Amino acid sequence: MAAQLGFLARSLQHEEDPERILATMVRGAIDLIPGVDEGSISVVHDRKNIGSRAPSSKLAERLDALQGDTGQGPCLDAMFMHQTVHVPDLASETRWPDFATRAAEAGAGSMLCFQLWVEGDNLGALNLYASHAGAFSRESVHIGLLVAAHAAVAFAEAMKVEQLGEALATRDLIGQAKGILIERYKITADQAFTILDRSSSETNKKLRDVAEHLVLTGEISR
Repeated sequence: MAAQLGFLARSLQHEEDPERILATMVRGAIDLIPGVDEGSISVVHDRKNIGSRAPSSKLAERLDALQGDTGQGPCLDAMFMHQTVHVPDLASETRWPDFATRAAEAGAGSMLCFQLWVEGDNLGALNLYASHAGAFSRESVHIGLLVAAHAAVAFAEAMKVEQLGEALATRDLIGQAKGILIERYKITADQAFTILDRSSSETNKKLRDVAEHLVLTGEISR
């Protein structure tokens, strides 16, 4: 097991693309943790926007979506309550009745979830699914904690890379939008930014979204 964990850690270190890092995490968890059939990563931005990343199957993606739809579930608890959550039998689970019923109907028997990452209002969890009840043992939890510890480091790095990419893309969009306004109204860069910022405040939209709307449509959000 030590050799396998070491191989996973090296694989994660050598990856640079965030999506490939997340996919490697999920595949490593499925291969190493006893009882796992499917897996995914859940990411929450601003403590409200829930997304599924690197799902190993349509079922894993569906189960992640169910937690977002119902606003409840073990993966959300793992993220928000900073704990490992084990669900031995979804068919008889009472902590999240709506989610558990729909997850069991979708074909899931048991679940195991580990918190991976917390940075302000942004969180992540490793979600593991099995098709039958009682799939996860103490060994599964123990090995899962080891895998999650390695994955957490790689996950944090992946999110930093992704956020940097998003920041650069946002900067470019705002630059394009400012350029449009400068050319259209013969104003300075500071004046163009003031127009974008005012539109953002008045419409309650993010500055990036206001800039993107202008670049795509030629119109200022109102």
